[in-house]
Amino acid sequence: MQSGLLRTAQWLRRRAQNVAALMLGVMFSCFLIQILLRYVFNYPVGWTEELSILCWMWGVLWGAVFVLSERDEVRFDILYSNVPEAVRRVFTVVTGLTLVALYGISLPATYRFVAFMKVERSAYLHVPINYLYAIYVIFAVGCIVRYGWLVLSAIRGRAPDAAGPAEGTERP
Repeated sequence: MQSGLLRTAQWLRRRAQNVAALMLGVMFSCFLIQILLRYVFNYPVGWTEELSILCWMWGVLWGAVFVLSERDEVRFDILYSNVPEAVRRVFTVVTGLTLVALYGISLPATYRFVAFMKVERSAYLHVPINYLYAIYVIFAVGCIVRYGWLVLSAIRGRAPDAAGPAEGTERP
């Protein structure tokens, strides 16, 4: 059961990476199209900029919640790496509970705002703005789940790895 769940999680993570790569590809294509149309054909268009911004916003938040691993997160390494594992677990619990609380408190208002924005449409693509902002709700829920899991793991005795100053830059 455990290995099947792990395989499914790895498969989902790879698909999340594929989605992030697709957004980066669309963003880069829009960039090239915009250059071609503006400087070669002297026909500037706005939809390429709007789509690039959309892909950037979605890509950053999507990647932060579904693609980045715990090891990739920013920490105060000089302090975090030089304390015992028990203290790192306390740090994880305190920061995790704080983030879960903050995202949880903001989630209802965020959802209401995103739902309200269905009355507006984007300037060039004419997409309802609530579709564009929906990624933040997905991001907030994903962060609540992620940090809740980290808190539970830390309480059960497993702290995130301590990365030294030179660690974390290379992939195994």
